[in-house]
Order: sequence, then structure tokens, then C-alpha cells
Amino acid sequence: MFAIEINDLVKRFGSVSALNGVSFTLNEGEFFGLLGPNGAGKTTLIRILTTLLQPTSGKATMMGIDVEKDKTGVRKMIGVVPQAMTSDLDLTGWENMDIYARFYNMERRKRRDRIEYLLGMVGLRERGSDLVATYSGGMRRRLEIAKGLVHRPSVLILDEPTIGLDPQSRHVVWELLTNLRKEDRLTILLTTHYMEEAELLCERIAIIDYGKIVAIDTVEGLKRVIPTKDVVEVTITGIENERALGEIKSLPFVHSVLFSEGRLRISVENGAQAIPLLVDKIERSGGRAVSMLLKQQTLEDVFIHFTGRPIREEEAKKVSFFIGAGIPQKWGR
Repeated sequence: MFAIEINDLVKRFGSVSALNGVSFTLNEGEFFGLLGPNGAGKTTLIRILTTLLQPTSGKATMMGIDVEKDKTGVRKMIGVVPQAMTSDLDLTGWENMDIYARFYNMERRKRRDRIEYLLGMVGLRERGSDLVATYSGGMRRRLEIAKGLVHRPSVLILDEPTIGLDPQSRHVVWELLTNLRKEDRLTILLTTHYMEEAELLCERIAIIDYGKIVAIDTVEGLKRVIPTKDVVEVTITGIENERALGEIKSLPFVHSVLFSEGRLRISVENGAQAIPLLVDKIERSGGRAVSMLLKQQTLEDVFIHFTGRPIREEEAKKVSFFIGAGIPQKWGR
């Protein structure tokens, strides 16, 4: 039995299609990543899996339970950490955990033992009696994860769990999730904008764009699909970018050229050998290479290969998990 099984899932909002025949499966105990920009359909998919939204067609099951036919059964076995912070600032960390555990009718003694264990696991045992209003952003996010685990779910769904955190707090959350996998062997579904996060944590990754799964594999498997191994990023002056694109594309060792964030991203066969040839081509065209950066193949290159554009971290905005991003205003905003 798959932990999550999705078959030809479609969701339309009037004439707008948020999901267009999405299909994939998660094995029990797998850490699976869903990678895509805002409006790709990630949050819509998560809302369907968590029973907050009805699909237009298709089927999804969690641990063999149909998400449409048995919403209560699904909710009992999943833990959810949404993008928005949901803990009450006027209550302590312990009180937030206790209220959440009561939603699942946990006995008092079991609640107490489980809360003690989870607060210790996320490094908040000594701050459990403090108001959440006194917590840092990273501490609040760790509390959110602990809340999602209080009822011992079989599947944990993380919707942009590190959004809005500083780099240090983000790394703390990553370490927590890594340790969590070792201890509880949960099935985890992660949606994210952050390439580094997906590459570090996930065993398999699906790239979703315009409501469709455009690629799915391990990180290494996805990288093997790309024909090139190196990327050269170039900042050019003295020549128009459109002209530079045309000149560079004509070189035989260049596979693709993309202008992004003021730089040219050039996919090449051998970066070290390509750089002097690129400089020569730019200078012969009347331009000047102000800076060059040679990068090895990354998950971002995979994303660009399949979608034709980079994913920017500034796209990671706080949107309501309960409504979602990209839904037309008349349908819920």
C-alpha cells in the first residue's frame, strides 16, 4: 500500500485549471518533495490531500483511505504544518500543544507524555511554559512542527515549512526534520521554493508547473536528464542582451542561454574550456564580460531545463494555506 496515491487529479476554478491531471505515489517512510513556483498548483494539491478542497475529478488516497469519501479518517492520520504560523501568541507553547492534542481526544496522561517528548525533540522543553509571543520565528516554526506530530500521524505534510525564516533558523529546521526521519520513520510530503532545501532533505522530487507534473525522480536522476554539466553566469556591458543571446547561442558547445536577474546563464559542455571562448565571442561582438561565474549542475538547472525559467526565492510569499495562492478572487479570496 502506498502512503499517498494520486491518480489523474484535476481541479478547476471556473475556466482556470489549477491542477491538470496530476498523478504520483509516495511509499511509506519516504521523504518526498514537491517543487514549483507560486501558482504552479502546490497549495491546491495540498488542500485536496488535507480534505479542505474537493477535486473536480480524479482520486487521491492517504494510507489507502479516499480523501473525498472519508475525510475524518484522513484527518486522523495526517499531520499538517501550513505556511502560516497558527499557534496562539497569548498562550504558552505547552498550552498550544495541549489544545491541539485535545482536538484528537488524546487522554490526559498520553497528552502530557507526548508533549514533553516533542518539546524536547524540537529543543523547546525549557521554553514550554513561556508565551509563544516571546518566541523567535525559528522557535515558532519548530513548535508548529511539534504540533503537527502530537497525535502520532502516519503522514506529515509540510507546506513551505521554512518560509520567511532567516538562514540560521532554516538550517535548524532542516536538522530537526532530518533527525525526525531517523527517529519516527514518517512519510513526509514537503512543498518548497528552496532548491537547497529540496536537495538536502528529499529522497525524490516532483517538479510541478502550470498544474502538471513535468518531472519526477531522485535528485541525481533528475540531474542525469540534463545534457550539460556546467553553467556559466555572465554579466555583460557594451552590448544589448538580446544581441548577446544570439551571438552566444551560435557557439557549437553552447546548449542554451537564458537571461535572468541581469545575468546570462549559459549551459555548456565544459565550463573551464568554454569561458575563454565565451569571453572572446563577447569581445568580438563589441561587449565586455564584467564578471563570470562557473557553476556545477544544480537542482535549479534541472528546474530551468523543465520549466524554461528560474525559481526565485522572493516568490516565496506568505499565502493562506486555507485559501491558497493563485485562486481567482471570486473563488475564495
